[in-house]
Amino acid sequence: MKEIIRRIVSSIVLIIVVSFITFFMLMMIPGDAVEISLGTEATPERVRELRAALGMDAPWYTQYLSWLTHAITGDFGVSFTYGETVTSLLTSRLPVTLSLMVMAIIIAVLALTIGVFAALKQNKTFDIIARTLMQIGDAMPQFWIALIFLVYISAQFDVFPISGFTPFTESVYGGFMSLLLPALVLAFGMIATLIRIVRSSMLHSLKQDYMLMTRVSGMNPVVAIIKYPLRDALIAPLTVIGIQIAGLISGVIVVESIFSLPGVGRLLFSAVLKRDLFLILGLVSFIVTSVIIITLITDILYILLNKRMRREES
Repeated sequence: MKEIIRRIVSSIVLIIVVSFITFFMLMMIPGDAVEISLGTEATPERVRELRAALGMDAPWYTQYLSWLTHAITGDFGVSFTYGETVTSLLTSRLPVTLSLMVMAIIIAVLALTIGVFAALKQNKTFDIIARTLMQIGDAMPQFWIALIFLVYISAQFDVFPISGFTPFTESVYGGFMSLLLPALVLAFGMIATLIRIVRSSMLHSLKQDYMLMTRVSGMNPVVAIIKYPLRDALIAPLTVIGIQIAGLISGVIVVESIFSLPGVGRLLFSAVLKRDLFLILGLVSFIVTSVIIITLITDILYILLNKRMRREES
């Protein structure tokens, strides 16, 4: 319990530190974000009025404390570009990003079976194909895979839309098909990592003495594999699942931009191009907080599973 509390406290501190570093770096970028947002024809009086209205005429540390105080309540400020609150922009784009990530995670979890069968068929055709898939997943960047999918699948076959998103409220099938290829691209690297971990864990467990004892005792091979190696193999990915999901969140920016999906990643990309200060800060803080919370939950689950396994072994 002490370890869990310690990790929760350290996660809260990390969120504050990251938000401070992000704010400080944005403040250090040359140029005036207010002048950029108003354009070259804005009068000095109009620039001063907007800067005062946004509280940007105060010292940077005062601005940060004011922003942090409001951010705790869910108020991340107002976007220069859109003229809307960052919270409303985030909530309107979040469903697309969450749908994309959930689909990518489901695809990656289903791909765990490839690692299991690759271990059971070591050095055979299926295993060779699985290892080739792992190497491709590690070597090819997401943007390259996305472009290949667009050119050779979306453009060649009239099944997947080339870009854009169909809301699920309009068509469940259309929404699913518009997210399927982006989800495959997003999950590709995660699939390669999880297959490798599951395969290695399975091979290690299959060579242990207790597997020999199950054969000697006459236990059904399928039951023995499910009870021992498979259980260990499915727990092993928990050690990296937090990092992998963090990778998915960063990959969302690239995938949504290439496939023109109206999600949080594309919104952040647009905010960076337009130097929308509060929008960048709000989105980065939200993404970092999400990554830290996911990692924290993963760590807690891993601690609880380890304790349970130790009790079962004793």
